[in-house]
Amino acid sequence: MQVHDTIAALRAARKSARRVALVPTMGNLHEGHIALMKQAREHADTVIATIFVNRLQFRPGEDFDKYPRTFQADCEKLKAAGVDHLFAPNEAEMYPEPQGYHVHPPAAQADILDGEFRPGHFVGVATVVMKLFQIAQPDVALFGKKDYQQLMILRNMARELNLPIEVIAGETIRAADGLALSSRNGYLSAKERAEAPKLFEALTKVIEKIRGGNHDFPQLERDSIEFLRSRNWLPDYVAVRKKSDLQLPTAHESGLVVLAAARLGSTRLIDNLEV
Repeated sequence: MQVHDTIAALRAARKSARRVALVPTMGNLHEGHIALMKQAREHADTVIATIFVNRLQFRPGEDFDKYPRTFQADCEKLKAAGVDHLFAPNEAEMYPEPQGYHVHPPAAQADILDGEFRPGHFVGVATVVMKLFQIAQPDVALFGKKDYQQLMILRNMARELNLPIEVIAGETIRAADGLALSSRNGYLSAKERAEAPKLFEALTKVIEKIRGGNHDFPQLERDSIEFLRSRNWLPDYVAVRKKSDLQLPTAHESGLVVLAAARLGSTRLIDNLEV
């Protein structure tokens, strides 16, 4: 695996590649990331991973400074997964001047759900991904379904801006007890880690009720939020939405996803399940 820390170096390496798959990450890699790397190999001859903790998508007071940075361990995992190139720039390389131009997804997509609780987050995500797309010029790019809203926004961005890039979804990878793998799981104490699968349990209960014919979505959301609160979680939302655009569904509508975000102690966890 070749490691590049400059845009020029990655572009030079890209010239000799044929079909390229890009997998952007912020590092602190887990099996969910590695599954994406392996899936990428199915779609391209050359796999490029990126590691960059993007300041633009963190709000003041969020965990940018303490976000886990495990570069050497990440490199070993990427090598073992067969990644060809790693792009790992510093902030000065990615943002040599203040980023005056930004990609603003439509408010209907970016200011709901996670965007309501993290204003500006998806502007930061879309902007850095657009920069990575321009730098690596991939044929395909892979993002995990765990960040469902992010996946939808980036897929729509690529389509509406006519980018010659296919955005491919990777399935959420879970621990044996159902907890979705996430870099932020490392913040959990032992007691919190034992409780964390209850978020997946809450989603599962909603899914089962919908499949059983209960289409009172607002009540299902309220019941799920109350379940989490009773276990000392601080829910931001539990929401039943359309998979296509994450807007509110009508009764008896198909093609649904149930999404949730909640704090357990000081750690904010997100998850979703498709109906």
